[in-house]
Formats: sequence, structure tokens, C-alpha cells
Amino acid sequence: MKQKVVTALKKIAVLNDLSGLGKCSLTAAIPVISVMGVQACPMPTAILSNQTGYDSYYCDDYTEHMDQIMEEWKKRRFCPDGIYTGFVAGERQIKKILKFLSLFRKKDTLVLTDPVMGDRGRAYDFLTKELCEKMKDLVRQADVITPNLTEAMLLRYSFEELEEKWKEFSWEKGIHFQKKIEDLAKEIQKQYDTKALVITGIDLIEENGSTKIGNFILEQGETSWVITEKYGGSYSGTGDLFASVLSAGMVKNLKMRTCVEKAVRFLSKAIQDTVKEGTDRNDGVCFETYLYQLGE
Repeated sequence: MKQKVVTALKKIAVLNDLSGLGKCSLTAAIPVISVMGVQACPMPTAILSNQTGYDSYYCDDYTEHMDQIMEEWKKRRFCPDGIYTGFVAGERQIKKILKFLSLFRKKDTLVLTDPVMGDRGRAYDFLTKELCEKMKDLVRQADVITPNLTEAMLLRYSFEELEEKWKEFSWEKGIHFQKKIEDLAKEIQKQYDTKALVITGIDLIEENGSTKIGNFILEQGETSWVITEKYGGSYSGTGDLFASVLSAGMVKNLKMRTCVEKAVRFLSKAIQDTVKEGTDRNDGVCFETYLYQLGE
């Protein structure tokens, strides 16, 4: 009788905030990573009453507690297969994350960084010039990065150039626009020496005026697009869900295009349901029903 081979469960350290309301960050990452057969090990960067898209929120910066957690993890010889970093509460916290990488990143540990800095051509209110520069230091440590188009521009250009560069890109449409995205991605990959780069959630305007959502992938010199229909508007946590699928796929040695296709199928159905239900964008998307698909 052939004996079943049991392999050790892979682990990802997830450095992100925990928001009580508005499905995002850790509350999005943990179920997605878990259902894909990988253990999510959360390291909270901040505890929030609700995500920052609401008109008010309470935030407890967890920077001062990170050293204590790291000390306990060191005692237990924690050795993650992957490290996934998301929302960062400030410059000092990036120093803590870089320390975390120096302590727990081994030769085969893969790092995915989602550089949360802005969207729709604008930097988030919390982003300072100094924090933007520190984020670039963190990105240089990553194997895979998942910026949206705004964040890609902030990585490539200076903090002050964002508005001007966004206007330049907004003039282009169709194939010319996609070519500019590809050139931007190649410049970023060369600048930061990442193994893979995925620019997420790009609005692509068709010749007939309709809009689709594109995700551009650059991995080991190969480029590709995964494009799907656009449903509704922008919802809290979609970027976190997307990056979580990629982080789990990364440690399972899946190609980034395969991970992106899986994430797009999952999110498309969740967003369609969210639009039908009329859910407020701040509350996030109805993804729970489709988690099973990620385990297939």
C-alpha cells in the first residue's frame, strides 16, 4: 500500500493593519491565504476601528509592539516561507519591517510588498515625502511588488512629480496607453531589481468608450496582461485580496500570471455580487462565498 506523503504547511508572515470594519488588510489576507493551503501568521502594524476610507476612524499605531513580537518569534525559531507587507503606519515602522526582514528572511524566503501609498492619481493623506522614500527602500527588498498605477508612478518618479506624470498618462488611450504602462513597469523593475512586478487595477478605455480593468505582469523579462470586465466602482480591500492571492501563490511556486488569473476570477464574481447588493464601497466586497475557488 502506497504511503501518503505529508508535506509541511507553508507559512507567510503578514505585516499589515487590522481593521475592525471595512473588509481589508488582515481580515482579507488571512482567509484568502488560509484557503489556498498556506498558514497566515499576522504581525499587526496598526489596529483600527475601521479602515481609513470612512469619514472617521481610530488608529492605534503598533510600531512599539513589533519588537516584542519579533523577540517571541525568534525564541520559536520562526522561519516563514514568505513575507507579505502591506499598510505601513509611518517611517519608523518601515525601519521595524526592515529589521523583521533581516531577522526572519532566509535564503529561500520570498517577499511580496504591496506599497500602499495612493490611488487615482493622488497620494493618500498619510503619505509624506519622507515616507515615500522609505517605502522605496522597502520595495528594494522585495521579490514581488503589487502597486496600482498611482503607486507605480510614486516608485518611479519623485513625490512632487506625481500630479504632472498622472496628467501625462491620462492623455493616452488604447494601445499607446498600454505601451506606456509596459515601459513604466520595465523602468521600475530595472530600478528596484524585483523578480516580478504586477501593476494592478488599471482602467483601460476601449475604442467604443467602455472601460475594462487590466493587470500588467512583468516576470523574468516576460510581459503579459490579464484584462476583465469592470463592474461597479472602487471597493475597500480589493487590492489586499488581490495581493493575498499572489502572496500565497508565490510560496507555492506558481507563476505570477497564474496567480493574477486566479485573483481576477475570484474578485470579478465577488464584485458582481457586491454591485447587485448595493454594498457601500467602504464596507468592502462580498468575497466569502467564492473563497472555495481559491483552494481548487
